[in-house]
Amino acid sequence: MVEQARRFAADNEQPAEARLASTVVLVRPAGSGYEAFAIERVATMAFAAGMYAFPGGAVDPRDFPGDRSTVPVETEWAGPPPAAWATRLGLDEGPAKAVLYAAVREVFEESGVLLAGKDPTTVVGDVSGDDWEAARVALIERRVGFAELLAERGLVPRTDLLAPWSRWVTPEFEPRRYDTYFFVAVLPTGQRTRDVGGEAAHTRWARPEELFDGSLPMLPPTRSTLRQIGRYETVDALLAAAGARDAATPVRPRVEFDADGNGTLVVPIGE
Repeated sequence: MVEQARRFAADNEQPAEARLASTVVLVRPAGSGYEAFAIERVATMAFAAGMYAFPGGAVDPRDFPGDRSTVPVETEWAGPPPAAWATRLGLDEGPAKAVLYAAVREVFEESGVLLAGKDPTTVVGDVSGDDWEAARVALIERRVGFAELLAERGLVPRTDLLAPWSRWVTPEFEPRRYDTYFFVAVLPTGQRTRDVGGEAAHTRWARPEELFDGSLPMLPPTRSTLRQIGRYETVDALLAAAGARDAATPVRPRVEFDADGNGTLVVPIGE
């Protein structure tokens, strides 16, 4: 990162636009505490190759079904109203909806877990069957949009199951940049994560402190998030903490150089 920042400054480059993205820290009760789900990105990826991360990725234009002003929101949405989410995330309603749909989609694509239900009070059960797997693969291959998939099955995203945690913007010197919202979500009863391949070379459930033991390669947002959630001993305490967090103000890591040209990565908050 330091060398990238040095070249960026020396060449007077212009930063790439940061794409909206979502990341979800999936947790489940374990003993007296809880575990978090992490994946190891395959080495061939253009971003975060070989790094451990949480399920996540950029917003897809088909994540949210565009202008649905004539459709009652309860038929396509479960949870706080879009206006409330927009305020919570510091976005306009359209981008806020897309971020939330992307969060639900990415969890399904990368772990096989679907945070959706027939109505605001239900969540689908086991989605590991062949029919659901075919739908998941079609989603990854972009042969179907997520909003389309949900509509075909009469489902709505359970946005109330997503607890906003933080917002991170990739440093300006990185060639690929993301404006990423981190959420916490509890594994629904009756569902299980699966090693679905694709972007993941390996998956694991572990307590936050086990994932953050220094042995696994990960980028600053992942490392910082694990350190933060590890302060809470139970799922209930974690969710309560999420309710009080500022998820709209972005964390912007940067590299600062001293008089001798030595660079240091600076993370403004979260460490």
